[in-house]
Amino acid sequence: MNNLKIVFMGTPDFSVPVLEALIKNYTVIGVVTQPDKEVGRKKEIKYSPIKEVAIKENIKVLQPIKVRTEYKEILDLKPDMIITCAYGQIIPKEILEYPKYGCINVHASLLPKNRGGAPIHRTIINGEEKTGITIMYMAEGMDNGDIITQEEIKIDILDNVGTLHDKLSILGAKLIIDTIPDIVSGKEIRIKQNEDEVTFAYTIKKEDELIDFNDTTKNIYNKIRGLYPFPIGYSILDDKIIKICESKVGGSNPKAPGEIISIYNDGIGVSTLDGEIILTKIKPEGKKEMLVSDYLNGISKNSLIGKKFGGNNEKK
Repeated sequence: MNNLKIVFMGTPDFSVPVLEALIKNYTVIGVVTQPDKEVGRKKEIKYSPIKEVAIKENIKVLQPIKVRTEYKEILDLKPDMIITCAYGQIIPKEILEYPKYGCINVHASLLPKNRGGAPIHRTIINGEEKTGITIMYMAEGMDNGDIITQEEIKIDILDNVGTLHDKLSILGAKLIIDTIPDIVSGKEIRIKQNEDEVTFAYTIKKEDELIDFNDTTKNIYNKIRGLYPFPIGYSILDDKIIKICESKVGGSNPKAPGEIISIYNDGIGVSTLDGEIILTKIKPEGKKEMLVSDYLNGISKNSLIGKKFGGNNEKK
């Protein structure tokens, strides 16, 4: 089984532990990842994290602009199995039907819940208490293939996108290695997804990043941690963007949502629809992330009381 020839398709950091586990246990004959990007004012070329690993391990890299039509080189590698994890493009039928042991996906949710491109973000934003990894056969629709196996984990109230991302990434690597032998031996059990239980985790858009204080404290707390450390939620104060990194639940208040009502040693208390959210870590416009305790050292604390957060996407 160690001679199983695998093509891996993935792009971001989340996929790296999965690829590294496959390299350690099987023969990865090729890696398919998104095209290189130009970043910054100097338009420097940036490789995907998966390409970096493949180069280091001397594995062939393919980067089709449109995999729906540019798939011949992938099939020419003659893989026994294709494994995908956060690749970033819709994979055509020609690829899905080629490998002897199928095209297998590592997905960061407990399907059929949270199909789509942002399952980790949406799981936290929605205030869910558990999530997990699903190993599934790929189909032509979005994350609608048969489930092979799942493993769930509890979402800690202090988890944010970054911490949950890392937990699920490691779990995904473990679970795919545990599952491959059953796929190859034919012992796996295919479970159809219940379409009545489907929910979607659509990719985060710019308008989703706005923190609206005219909501419950719980919902705001979940949204802040569900957007940190990427892309980071924001609001506007004194006509400047304030990115909101971390917070904690405060007490009750009679003020209008968005109004600064309290100054603490470690935070700024902001009124919500049903209470108070205390901002403890922020990124002021043009500055680095900082603890609010450090931010308060450089300003007149009393001058903040009564000011109101608000704004829209026009400034951003």
